Amino acid sequence: MADLLGVGVLFAAVAVAGVVAVRVDKSVIPLYIVVGMVLSPSVTDGIAVAGYAFPTIGGSEFVDIGAELGIVFLLFFLGLEFNLDRLVESRQRIGRAGLLDLGINFGAGLLLGFALFRDPLAAVLVAGIVYISSSAIITKSLIDLGWIANDEAEPMLGSLVFEDLFIAVYLTVAAALVTGGSDVGAAATSVGVALAFIVGLLLLARYGTPWFERALQTNSNEYKVLRAVGVTVLVAGVALAIGVSEAVAAFFVGMAFAPTSHVHDLENLLEPVRDTFAAVFFFWIGVETDPTLFPSVAGLVAAAVVVTTPTKILSGYLGGRAYDLGPRRSMRVGLGMVTRGEFSLIIAAVALTGAGVSLSTDLASAIYSFTVAYVLVMSVLGTMLMQYSEPFERFAVERFGTK
Repeated sequence: MADLLGVGVLFAAVAVAGVVAVRVDKSVIPLYIVVGMVLSPSVTDGIAVAGYAFPTIGGSEFVDIGAELGIVFLLFFLGLEFNLDRLVESRQRIGRAGLLDLGINFGAGLLLGFALFRDPLAAVLVAGIVYISSSAIITKSLIDLGWIANDEAEPMLGSLVFEDLFIAVYLTVAAALVTGGSDVGAAATSVGVALAFIVGLLLLARYGTPWFERALQTNSNEYKVLRAVGVTVLVAGVALAIGVSEAVAAFFVGMAFAPTSHVHDLENLLEPVRDTFAAVFFFWIGVETDPTLFPSVAGLVAAAVVVTTPTKILSGYLGGRAYDLGPRRSMRVGLGMVTRGEFSLIIAAVALTGAGVSLSTDLASAIYSFTVAYVLVMSVLGTMLMQYSEPFERFAVERFGTK
């Protein structure tokens, strides 16, 4: 009963956040995150209402799984917008934009991480934390702002694909380094399995469409939804179990569905499901945030924000230009890539597993606290930059012209 009460509080809270967002005409994503933070255990522990302890929401299995489903559905919809033929046609531009993104932001992250923590392994972890943008938050923002059908969406989505594929391998290597790197063979095997699974997903997206077309041939909306959800969540679950990002898996499943004649039905039927679990995901980011950790890392976070916001804007702008976009839309790409989120938190969790092994306990805790605060700031800042992009767009046009 207590768990159900906690879930009820969760949905009531995000519903109120939605009402407030509509009233003040702001993006709802930062409000979901802030509401989650307010209701996190670090804030509500010890609070009683009418003599009853406040229901525990953080750490709830429903919230954790619901957040995973939010990522899965958001990236599934991203795949529906980005079929394999389009991916193959854009591979050179994706490669150019992705390598610019990687070189500028991962490189800056290495320097920043070493400057902040004075440890080579910490530098590698911080590089991943500040490099990877949030596929889930950016996808939701693209949909909410109506940018998903615009020219700037393609370089953003292409860069996200590149990042997600890179991070699938990076996480395996980082986990091996953090646990001491004693079993090089096991690490190499994990990387090989991850790469083989990604190749399998590519083949699924390329050759699985006829099967998906037949699987969705039904007049029942109920059966259509269950079949699509069953395939997507199962493949994402298998991916996560073997160490591959569930987001990457869901994206490729979406690409396999994209050429079918059922895309319009899937979008209409699953949109409410996507948005419901997306709200849980953003709430989860807030729940995972302990505001009591902020004072000890405020200076580190401020330095990271000052350094990594311009680098993301720069790499995104150059990525937009690699797609032959003009300054205005290229600036939108740069602003849109600022948000960090789920993968940064996963890397921080990896850092904690190295406490007392490859990292001192204090250093591992500091990296985790830094990441939680950094993600909160960048998720809010990124969504706000997208919503209020016009001054930056005008600057780009005035500075670089309209071509």
